[in-house]
Amino acid sequence: MADEKRMQQMSEDFQRMVDDFFAIQCRYSAAIKEVQTKLEILDDEFQMKHRRNPIHHIESRLKSIQSMMEKLSRKHFAVSMQSAVENLHDIAGIRVICSYVQDVYTIARLLTTQDDVRLLEMQDYIRNPKPNGYRSLHLIVEIPVFLQSGRLPVPVEVQIRTIAMDFWASLEHSMRYKAAGEVPEDISEELHRVGEDIASLDDRMQSIHDRIDAVIAQQATKAEEQAP
Repeated sequence: MADEKRMQQMSEDFQRMVDDFFAIQCRYSAAIKEVQTKLEILDDEFQMKHRRNPIHHIESRLKSIQSMMEKLSRKHFAVSMQSAVENLHDIAGIRVICSYVQDVYTIARLLTTQDDVRLLEMQDYIRNPKPNGYRSLHLIVEIPVFLQSGRLPVPVEVQIRTIAMDFWASLEHSMRYKAAGEVPEDISEELHRVGEDIASLDDRMQSIHDRIDAVIAQQATKAEEQAP
């Protein structure tokens, strides 16, 4: 009987969250558009100045109702949309995939130094990887959204990582999901080693890129010196 009541309560909580979410969905969708537009402009400007794009591609998502409920419950918060708005900063999320490690930090700096962007939190899992080998730079930024009711600050989670980091994270997540989270210790250790190998490759690619830039700069300087 107690289980039935609990299931009934969860069903009612879920329906209320669905109704409330649709009422405020606009603000989070608008925040994603605002941040994504800023990133695209930064990428375009970088291409004009440096003749290459630091951003490979951008992905975005709104956290599902079920995911919000699970996270609120896991963190012992009230399960409601108002509680989600007050306690969860990752309802709106953007993932930025960059070509090189240095691009990750460049994009983060260019985004967070804009006048209307407020950095709430930063977690650097590149310099300090998670125990499982995960690497990425996580930012929580607050962006103003202008609705009919007025200006509203909305938090957005921005994950910035390289192509190689994204490759590892996507496959590692897929494997753990397939195994229902029960991955044997030896496989977890192997995944961690693969993550370290990928980080080493990222460093090597960054080094090659920097060396090519140095060669190009030397050639440009030499050309200027030889010009009549």
